[in-house]
Amino acid sequence: MAEIRVKADQALERILTLELVRVTERAAVASASLRGRGDEKAADKAAVDAMRRELNRLPIAGRIVIGEGERDEAPMLFIGEEVGTGKGPAVDIAVDPLEGTTLCAKDMPGSIAVMAMAEGGTMLYAPDVYMEKIAIGPGYPKGTINIDASPEDNIQSLARAKGVKPSEITALILDRPRHAAIIEAARRTGAAVQLIADGDVAGVIHTTNPDETGIDIYLGTGGAPEGVLAAAALRCIGGEMYTRLILDSEAKRERAKKMGVSDPKKIYTITDMVRGDCLIAATGVTTGNLLKGVKYERGVVKTHTVVMRSATGTVRWIEAEHRDLSKFHLG
Repeated sequence: MAEIRVKADQALERILTLELVRVTERAAVASASLRGRGDEKAADKAAVDAMRRELNRLPIAGRIVIGEGERDEAPMLFIGEEVGTGKGPAVDIAVDPLEGTTLCAKDMPGSIAVMAMAEGGTMLYAPDVYMEKIAIGPGYPKGTINIDASPEDNIQSLARAKGVKPSEITALILDRPRHAAIIEAARRTGAAVQLIADGDVAGVIHTTNPDETGIDIYLGTGGAPEGVLAAAALRCIGGEMYTRLILDSEAKRERAKKMGVSDPKKIYTITDMVRGDCLIAATGVTTGNLLKGVKYERGVVKTHTVVMRSATGTVRWIEAEHRDLSKFHLG
């Protein structure tokens, strides 16, 4: 690949146009070739390998801030790994090469390949622990939701802000035993609850376009790394999100402290998690409410990607037809 030289202040815009999309497209196609095979690890590894190849072609000095493990867990994209050609701007990178590994392995809706990129030193270095999360999309007054309020209060507040009854609100919640009380509380308001088996990055992104996805609010706990990726999306589009790390053991508190978390009870906003200009791209692996999955036709691979930039609020939806299959290592 020919070297691409860009000025530091133009780097994110340049990557926004195509390079970032190429990264998630490659990861999505690689994992999609293993849809329905029941092998989560193989699908995830295929996505990781493809994403790493493309990242290392980019004209950046990139550092993985949100990844899939520590250095000794390679071939995953590990926290602290340096990627890119090294001849370009310093950037923080958050990746989930295959969000929804179970969804892909079972060929169920909603798995995606997703990554975010921000100016160097501006993305939260989040430990791999659980995180409380609540999120809504743009267009509501600040303070519409509160992480310390009950699910009932948050749904009722959102309904008032939207000018509808609580029964017209739909909450998205991961289908986990730990969420039983939240699910019950949401349903007591009359709101609908949509349960998902996996994929809480896509889950939060769903709130940004309720007219299309039918989702108004995201509630529950999930991985902290996924929380930072989701915050990047809301930073681009707008919305409100509050999170708090669940540091329920001394080992977790010590690990978080080593990663720069001084207040274990801190409530993080979107800008706490992603401060600078950022980009996020996501490509569908299996078809869901947000994105169409990879489609194989004779001599053509079709992909569906959304790419967003915070500085401009630009959202691009890219439906691509790929005829050079060698770039996907498909022959």
